Amino acid sequence: MMNSMRTTLAPLARRAASSAHSTSAKSGATIRLSGSSSAGAALNSRLPDVDPDLCRLIEQEKARQRSSLVLIASENFTSRAVLDALGSVLSNKYSEGYPGARYYGGNENIDQVELLCQRRALDTFELDTEEWGVNVQSLSGSPANFQVSFRGGVPWIFLSWQHNIGAGLTRIVMICLQVYTALLETHDRILSLDLPHGGHLSHGFQTPTKKISAVSRYFESMPYRLNEETETIDYDEMERSALLFRPKLIVAGASAYSRLIDYKRIREIADKVGAFVLADMAHISGLVAAKVIPSCFPYADVVTTTTHKSLRGPRGAMIFYRKGQRGVTKKGDPIMYDIEEKINFAVFPGLQGGPHNHTIGALSVALKQANTPEFVQYQKQVLKNCARLSDELQRMGYDVVSGGTDNHLVLVNVKSSKAIDGARVERILELACIASNKNTVPGDTSALNPGGIRMGTPALTSRGFGEDDFARVAEYFDRAVKIAVKLKGTEQGKKIKGFREMCAVGPSVDPELVQLRKEVSDFASSFPTVGFEEDEMEYEGEYNVDFVA
Repeated sequence: MMNSMRTTLAPLARRAASSAHSTSAKSGATIRLSGSSSAGAALNSRLPDVDPDLCRLIEQEKARQRSSLVLIASENFTSRAVLDALGSVLSNKYSEGYPGARYYGGNENIDQVELLCQRRALDTFELDTEEWGVNVQSLSGSPANFQVSFRGGVPWIFLSWQHNIGAGLTRIVMICLQVYTALLETHDRILSLDLPHGGHLSHGFQTPTKKISAVSRYFESMPYRLNEETETIDYDEMERSALLFRPKLIVAGASAYSRLIDYKRIREIADKVGAFVLADMAHISGLVAAKVIPSCFPYADVVTTTTHKSLRGPRGAMIFYRKGQRGVTKKGDPIMYDIEEKINFAVFPGLQGGPHNHTIGALSVALKQANTPEFVQYQKQVLKNCARLSDELQRMGYDVVSGGTDNHLVLVNVKSSKAIDGARVERILELACIASNKNTVPGDTSALNPGGIRMGTPALTSRGFGEDDFARVAEYFDRAVKIAVKLKGTEQGKKIKGFREMCAVGPSVDPELVQLRKEVSDFASSFPTVGFEEDEMEYEGEYNVDFVA
């Protein structure tokens, strides 16, 4: 329809412009035609002409993505269509509120974009609109969890953030927020997976001496943990803790847990204490959408997810919430869910202002792509690749936490395997063009110098990697670890500070590292790029940027 209108209107516009020019010439009047403004022309200039400095950095990032093995489990390469929507005119519109109830005019198209995104979100996860609703305005995962959790009578709060956890420096920032709504009152209790055991910071992490997460400052949080022998979630201990602690909310979710979560068991535990179940599926939402792992939806009251990890969308978040009947009273009367309005109010105006419409539009594209047979095959390959990576690493003598993987990630205990910490290994991997992240493993006491390395397969699978390719990735990883162990054994490398200083020269710190970087870069560059065509790149030669702020 729009193309038809454009075809019809374009000749009319040209004739009108020609007529206006003719009339103005005869009358001597001056008429400014579209596109004749020098200011407008300047604003329509492209990025390379306006800001070559930023353009150069973007081109360098393209080169890094092409030349690197991206193994960070929380990263992916989104499609060009998603990037097109992210860079669209949807970014121009202010639209505080929700479809049909905005605080600004001119949102007739934005309302349709948001409604489209909501429909696609529910369709992708096959949810009944009578039982589920979704908020697509949340800006990222941690705020989404906080928006679900925070409800109560504190209209103005002080939020603090840790400026430097290692040095213990805390900087207090006063943020004026009107806080209303969702599931909890201030000081209500949360039970969630402990951060060193694979949980997430936003689930209420604290140490014996310090409340690290803002969630732990306003709620009483208690962790459940892994069984030390099996390195899997100890559901019996979780139940004992729940019966004693009596939480109002149990969080079922993780950021570094490679096994399937028993949502049914968690639901049973929650029902015994009258708790809500919040399923944080941020890491696995793509796998859930493709139905290659069990879904959390049948057992959860609220489900949150980021959209840029295995779902392969833009950087955003969604909050799914239950509607309809929750249960019955002792008399048999229905108990209805009443959280839809509370969650929506927590997002806006509680903790956010206007939504990022370009992100919501881009998420709509990603959800359409996720609801295809090709996406299902992609997620199946993610699982196959991760299983192969885990097997190869264990064959090489590495301790993989829990002894394997059921999802998209592996957590390698390099401390127990090779007597080295994750921080040193992460730095050597980075110098070898392998992007990973150091991660806590059970028993760790420091998040800055932990014993593990977390790796995931979604990003490289998007580039077309298969199982045999990940066997080669495991070999590169092993070579990097051996280099890290060798450098740690030097006099300067004994302490982490000295290790970092000696690596400041880049890959030339060790000849084997120089060779490894070249092999990795050549191997990674042989696969297709995602989000841009390689022949469009302006960066020439080997990628050799090693900037440390």
